[in-house]
Amino acid sequence: MTTQSAHLGRSPIKPRKASYSVLPGFRFTLGYTLIYMSLLVLIPLSAIVLKSSELTWGEFWSTVLDDRVIAAYRISFIVSCAAGLLNVCFGLIVAWVLVRYSFPGKRWIDGLIDLPFALPTAVAGIALTSIYAENGWIGQLLYPLGIQSAYSQVGIMIALTFIGFPFVVRTVQPILEQWSTEVEEAAATLGAKRWAVFSRIIFPELIPPLLTGFALAFARGIGEYGSVVFISGNMPYKTEIAPLLIMTKLEQYEYAAATAIALVLLVISFVLLFIINFIQWRMGRRVMPH
Repeated sequence: MTTQSAHLGRSPIKPRKASYSVLPGFRFTLGYTLIYMSLLVLIPLSAIVLKSSELTWGEFWSTVLDDRVIAAYRISFIVSCAAGLLNVCFGLIVAWVLVRYSFPGKRWIDGLIDLPFALPTAVAGIALTSIYAENGWIGQLLYPLGIQSAYSQVGIMIALTFIGFPFVVRTVQPILEQWSTEVEEAAATLGAKRWAVFSRIIFPELIPPLLTGFALAFARGIGEYGSVVFISGNMPYKTEIAPLLIMTKLEQYEYAAATAIALVLLVISFVLLFIINFIQWRMGRRVMPH
């Protein structure tokens, strides 16, 4: 029996091709990742835990459960959530306009979206305060309507909306650019109306990036200090945010109390972001084609 006939009926064994990648190997990149995460993330966060451990359990709980601290937590999280939801609505509209339509000055508007990234937060806070104060350009129109746009929680939400807006736009915009309009055209030919096409075909695909943009804007809002400190008024129990309270403790040399407040803020933020990412993962699996 010849060699050819001996191998009849058997699947040929294909030679294994050597894989090549322009990137370094797994061990090198994993080691770099672990070193990077340790030096810039894990070690600084562990320092917060160690510094907080200088307090006794009674001192720790009396610090983080103080009425003023609880009020600062509540203001930070509620206003950050409201600003994130507002950014989701308007960010989706702006991203849609930039992708779907052509108009004069489109590139200029597209470039201005990233302005909050480059603008120092203190400069942003001063600019927003001068505009939304009672004698400002916009504030003088809002105050007669009963809307206190500065030195209030509304002012905090304006500042957090300003600094979190690019996160939603830049997260949704690439998805819309890659979206093929053939599905929309097919649905239109079958008699589907515009709102039905958007709500049943387009919007489900945008839920994961919208959740990502919301999570980024929400996380940025919780830790924001520079742009809020000017427009908020910094009134305890009313407009005092948690980062400002931490800075106040540091200025009073109460380092252990400041790190205790920061630790609770970190844990709550981590839990909320974990929940948001879990929802995003579940929604992504639902809309992902099988």
